[in-house]
Amino acid sequence: MNPVRLGMVGGGNGAFIGAIHRIAARMDGRYALVAGALSSNPERAQASAAELGIRGYSDFNEMAVAEAARDDGIEAVSIVTPNHMHAAPAIAFLNAGIHVICDKPLTATPEQARELADAVAASKARFFLTHNYSALPMIREARALISDGALGTVRLVQAEYIQGWLADHSDSKQAEWRADPTRAGAGAIGDIGTHAWQLAEYVTGQTPASLSAELSSIVPGRSIDDDARIALRYASGAKGGIWVSQVAVGQENGLSLRIFGSDAALEWRLQRSEELIFTPKDGPARILTRAQDRSQSYRTPPGHPEGYLEGFANLYSDVADVIRGDTTHLDRIPGIQAGLSGMAFIAATQASSAKDGAWTQVSP
Repeated sequence: MNPVRLGMVGGGNGAFIGAIHRIAARMDGRYALVAGALSSNPERAQASAAELGIRGYSDFNEMAVAEAARDDGIEAVSIVTPNHMHAAPAIAFLNAGIHVICDKPLTATPEQARELADAVAASKARFFLTHNYSALPMIREARALISDGALGTVRLVQAEYIQGWLADHSDSKQAEWRADPTRAGAGAIGDIGTHAWQLAEYVTGQTPASLSAELSSIVPGRSIDDDARIALRYASGAKGGIWVSQVAVGQENGLSLRIFGSDAALEWRLQRSEELIFTPKDGPARILTRAQDRSQSYRTPPGHPEGYLEGFANLYSDVADVIRGDTTHLDRIPGIQAGLSGMAFIAATQASSAKDGAWTQVSP
């Protein structure tokens, strides 16, 4: 199948999201991981590379130059570092003509986002952002239904992403960097809020024009937001809301999306990700499953569960198609514009909250 030669920045021993990306890239046999700068610690970077049996580098700049010069060098690189380290390696590989697959959010700061966007515009290589939930089959079906006009005019949009794992201070590796404004850039709104924002934008095809936000640090002593309540206004006249929290005790990974139109409504919840509830205005609710999904973004027959990992794998498979010249489904892969929209969401919520919830324009 001529697998795409893949590199990775970040994702060394003990890293969570790097392992997820490696599994997703392997799932359909579309990639071969051959090189990596897997840690900012040189010893750990080399040890992690040796464990995976790949070429190891201690510095991503060195890796970008060396791999671009090889006949068998990498064709794409996955960036799976904390947020503050997305921009620099992504720019280095784009400048080297190597495609970039980057974890979300785009960057830690608006300044980094602008620099990265300039690098994307100047490069012959492509940039992809791994909002994995948007690649789940029933989310793609929801998007198709709205595009087809099945809901009529979209009137109300409600997204939630609520967790409880940061309800107390934690010294775990995952919690430690997410609670650091320097490395994370934003708290819950960046970590999971950008997922809720992108999901609503992706499915409806609309970006809110303005928002009113209240960001809170519920846990005493925490210097970054862990709960956010956000009201949305769309240029079309639709209204919306997003609730994001990482201090909702008892909630594990409560991502949900509800969209209400003039003719029908849609409801989707991650815990039942293979079901989409479609309710026409004058009829009973219907549960749609993968058997009705026109995108056929799945590997097993309907009724054989797929989920989180497969969402990443769907994106990786679509990206491989694009790298190999098939751009049929390019429009369903999040890219630099989705990343800039997410950064505009973060900036607008922070600005609004700083002014006691004043309505603030969302400006990508």
